[in-house]
Amino acid sequence: MITVHHLNNSRSQRVLWLLEELGLDYEIVRYQRDPDMFAPPELKAIHPLGKSPVITDNGLTIAETGAIVDYILDTYGQGRLVPADLKARLQMRYWLHYAEGSAMPLLLLKLITSQLPGKVPGLIRPIARQIAKGLEAKMVTPGLTTHLAFWEASLKDTGWFAGHALSAADIMMSFPVEAAVSRAGAGQSAILQDFVARIHARDAYQRALSRGGPYDYA
Repeated sequence: MITVHHLNNSRSQRVLWLLEELGLDYEIVRYQRDPDMFAPPELKAIHPLGKSPVITDNGLTIAETGAIVDYILDTYGQGRLVPADLKARLQMRYWLHYAEGSAMPLLLLKLITSQLPGKVPGLIRPIARQIAKGLEAKMVTPGLTTHLAFWEASLKDTGWFAGHALSAADIMMSFPVEAAVSRAGAGQSAILQDFVARIHARDAYQRALSRGGPYDYA
């Protein structure tokens, strides 16, 4: 049976959702973030980097969400959540890599610049504020504007990132879109808000949330 090493308030929520959409049996080993929001050292006993998500299955240890999604689809998916059309299937593969490779670094930088001034001693806070403001203006805001427009254009016709129905692409992109709507300026986008509302309304998403515990992507 698949074991999900699940860190609270983390991207491993997507793995639980995928498993629920596929109707697969799995078990959860829970880990709690420390007061500084880092993963606990116990996760290093599962994978050397000590990060989540990680799954174990049939003697294998698999890390990185995209690799986990690929493994689960290849091993247990039976073609589900993978578009039959070649073009849409290639789009799905693109989004599997894009979500972590392109979207999340920019969102993480947004989080860092928003929190940096409050994390440094008061004497240097004005300097930190200026650094953060410069990064926001020159890198973060222009980058997010381009990426959010790209997401909207990709969702506009069908409401999904690859093809005409929910696929693994939407599961992978759920975390970036949720984070962007919550804290990165996408809250005014009707298209992105609609996407978040529709995935949150899915029974499988709600079952994953119930099993995984509170999930605060804000």
